[in-house]
Amino acid sequence: MNYKLWQKYGIEMEYMIVDRDTLDVLPRADVPLGHDKNGEQLSDVEHGPIGLSNELVSHVLELKCANPVDSLKNLGKTFHKEVLVANEKLKSINAMLLPSAAHPFMDPATMQLWPYDCNEIYETYDRIFNCKGHGWANLQSTHINLSFNGDEEFGKLHAAIRALLPLIPAIAASSPFLDGKYCGYLDGRVETYRHNQDRVPSIAGLVIPEAAFTYDEYNKQIFEKVKADIAPYDPEHLLNHFFLNSRGAIARFDRGAVEIRLVDIQECPDADIAIAEWEVAALKGMVEGAFSRASLDAISKKVRALDTAALAKILLDTTRFAEKTIIRDKDFLNVWDIDASEITAGEVVQHIFQVVKGKISGHSQELLRKMFKRGTLASALVKNVGANPGHDDFVWEYGRLARCLAENRLYDAEE
Repeated sequence: MNYKLWQKYGIEMEYMIVDRDTLDVLPRADVPLGHDKNGEQLSDVEHGPIGLSNELVSHVLELKCANPVDSLKNLGKTFHKEVLVANEKLKSINAMLLPSAAHPFMDPATMQLWPYDCNEIYETYDRIFNCKGHGWANLQSTHINLSFNGDEEFGKLHAAIRALLPLIPAIAASSPFLDGKYCGYLDGRVETYRHNQDRVPSIAGLVIPEAAFTYDEYNKQIFEKVKADIAPYDPEHLLNHFFLNSRGAIARFDRGAVEIRLVDIQECPDADIAIAEWEVAALKGMVEGAFSRASLDAISKKVRALDTAALAKILLDTTRFAEKTIIRDKDFLNVWDIDASEITAGEVVQHIFQVVKGKISGHSQELLRKMFKRGTLASALVKNVGANPGHDDFVWEYGRLARCLAENRLYDAEE
């Protein structure tokens, strides 16, 4: 069944599994996933409203809505309960879940593929792209799935998402460190994600999806190219084009949803849900004309006319500078009803919040205000860890992040 626009949502959150004391990465997703009654390892389990699973690498646990939900309100608490359950099971091997989108000192060459369900697919990815890099083994995100039904709804949703994607690092960046040092980007995850399939460039494109607003347009511009380009590397046809598509938002016509994949995971589920509520409110506002007094047709034309390469350029900048990025693109600012020659990405994010906050729950509004005042998690981490961090600095500061996850509270750079 295909749900209508804004009718259903799905959230996925990815966490690393690490040693409680050293924060070294542990390939032990098998522990929280457990075994069936015959002693066989499980790769997917459901605990009421939340499902747990593993994809690709053995040190990552994914928590997700077991079924699409009507509302995101209070969903952070539901996810947090499962975080506590997983952490309790991981105690048996002195392990715990670690938040943030990139581990600051892991060596991705030590990555182990998940050896159970779908292993043949994961081995194919590894053969083609070599998954022993940060772009595969060290990038934890929060995905949001938004329902649509039919071309008209897809076109509205996809146009709005393309306009929103360049701003996401300005609210969600949480991955400034790789290989034990500042990586040059506040959103190092998105930068590495951008390059993890360079061997077949059409798979990720410019990360900002092409201006395709119907199934046929999307199929011709994206899917047909991806299928043709991967064919020489995948003669067994193991890799599905829906699954292969790695843009910052991907159209899942097979399940009537668009999945936004550009969001770095935060320090706790409440923060992730607050950002997800902001995303949904911004997209609704764009589709419903909250950012303009013009007719919906005129707004739609303006949003659909946004140039993919220009949007990708803004994204490159926000990936590096997050909320501190200076935006000067008048066409882009215009669709958000901003009349300024230049403005920071953080100010754009807060402007959007002020326009649409009525569609965001009170709890998430409160969290977002605190996050805006603090800055992105990446900026807060850089401030606290310092310019030339040592190994112990990372263990201490990311240990604090793990406590934020366990307690479902924001990380504060002033603590």
